[in-house]
Amino acid sequence: MNPNHSPGTLEGEASAEPERGRSPWHDAWLRLRKNRLAVFSAYALVLVALACLAGPWFSPYGYEETHLDLGATAPGLHHWLGTDVLGRDLLVRILYGGRISLAVGLSATVVALTIGVIYGAVAGFAGGLLDAAMMRIVDILYSLPFTLFVILLMVFFGRNIILLFVAIGAVEWLTMARIVRGQVMSVKRMEFVAAARVLGFGRRRILFRHILPNLLGPVIVYTTLTVPSVMLIEAFLSFLGLGVQPPMSSWGVLIKDGAEKMEEFSWLLIFPGTVFSLTLFSLNFLGDGLRDALDVRSSKD
Repeated sequence: MNPNHSPGTLEGEASAEPERGRSPWHDAWLRLRKNRLAVFSAYALVLVALACLAGPWFSPYGYEETHLDLGATAPGLHHWLGTDVLGRDLLVRILYGGRISLAVGLSATVVALTIGVIYGAVAGFAGGLLDAAMMRIVDILYSLPFTLFVILLMVFFGRNIILLFVAIGAVEWLTMARIVRGQVMSVKRMEFVAAARVLGFGRRRILFRHILPNLLGPVIVYTTLTVPSVMLIEAFLSFLGLGVQPPMSSWGVLIKDGAEKMEEFSWLLIFPGTVFSLTLFSLNFLGDGLRDALDVRSSKD
């Protein structure tokens, strides 16, 4: 027995456990937690969503309950954010409007995300004539007047809130498809994709298991930018009478109504605009944080 070796050392070496590796998702979560602005934005979004979902249940006023004798009154004890010209409580209408705006933004974005990612990924990975043909279709759709295209969809399929999601999502996927196509064409030339081909992996596995996970950063960032954009589109369609129908409302409609009366009743614009701006900034900051956290090519801390 070697006198320089003590039994305690051998026992310590035998009992030592190998260090466990961390998954990319765990690394992404650790990077996201270090971004205080992104974490604060996430909390702000959760708070706004919870307030819109649960807030109206605790209010004594209904979103369509009118008090013509009150008219437009400034914020006070009974109506914390004031009332509109029909005497409806503005706080309740903002919370109910948030439900519609968030539902339209998220649902239409999911439609655009699904169509755009699949379409752009197939075009970029296939290349050649198929890529050229698919992107010419995108160019043709881009050349169509956006408003006319959405109006035709709404008139043809009818006007209701569900079809509004589909109509907006059916237009918003075009930019997503272009972004995904460009990213796929860049990633598919990298060494790990060539290694996957050498190992005999099929095209579908390479696309969905090796290429698409590397696109999470740009896709999530664009998704967080699409949600507020869709909310603005919904407000524009509501202004034309094709979106949310009275007595229902949304943040965009409330901002439009407030802008028309901002000189007399400024609170009708300030409060909906503040909530909408908070949501927009939170989405942007959270998107930047998720982009940095989900970038699988970034170095580990």
